[in-house]
Amino acid sequence: MATTPNSVKVTLYKSLNGRLKSHQDCAHGLGIRKIHRSVVVIDTPENRGMINKISYMVKVEEV
Repeated sequence: MATTPNSVKVTLYKSLNGRLKSHQDCAHGLGIRKIHRSVVVIDTPENRGMINKISYMVKVEEV
């Protein structure tokens, strides 16, 4: 997958089970489906908002 200079790698480290529906929706919106899986997303304000909302479940790395 080609990365752009302003992209971030997001990895899910905690389960989505038992979380608020809005937090589950944020994870799915970012494309994260399973624990310990990573996705590379473009660093936009919309994606940053979703990442900030579920920051207790994910680890973020600059790519």
